[in-house]
Amino acid sequence: MISTKLENSIRDIADFPKPGIVFKDITPILKDASLCREVIDEFVNRLDGIQIDVIAGIESRGFLFGLMLANRLGIPFVPIRKKGKLPFKIVEEPCELEYGSAILELHTDAIYPGQRVLIHDDLLATGGTVSAATRLVQKLKGEVAGYAFVISLDFLNAREKLELVSENIITLVSCK
Repeated sequence: MISTKLENSIRDIADFPKPGIVFKDITPILKDASLCREVIDEFVNRLDGIQIDVIAGIESRGFLFGLMLANRLGIPFVPIRKKGKLPFKIVEEPCELEYGSAILELHTDAIYPGQRVLIHDDLLATGGTVSAATRLVQKLKGEVAGYAFVISLDFLNAREKLELVSENIITLVSCK
């Protein structure tokens, strides 16, 4: 089962990036090409029947599987980046993180009105980043078709916020 394989690969790093945070390190997954293919296969299977026009990956770990998934599905991938990293015209949105705050940006031509967007990141924690990403997609008049995460920290209850936008929420590993 994919969740067990992932749980056995994810490394917990205590007190990173600050005291009290347990960082979920996915780099051991990335070293296993076969497991990476299984991750993409699982996302593809779970997305069956959901119309998606674009995948928006959140900086930076959302780029890793987000781009692979977009390539597999034959659809565009667009990056959602932290402030100051995109060179073209942008829309921006502030977000609250579990350990600070940031501003996310998206190119104004990344998503066209009416496009159905899957927002992808490696981890769902408090939901601050993915909520800001949702607002960026909506500013460009895109429709959030769903969300995909490798890991969800279910005890933080962010899923409830996302379900108000889309019930299509995929998580491969849930941490209670």
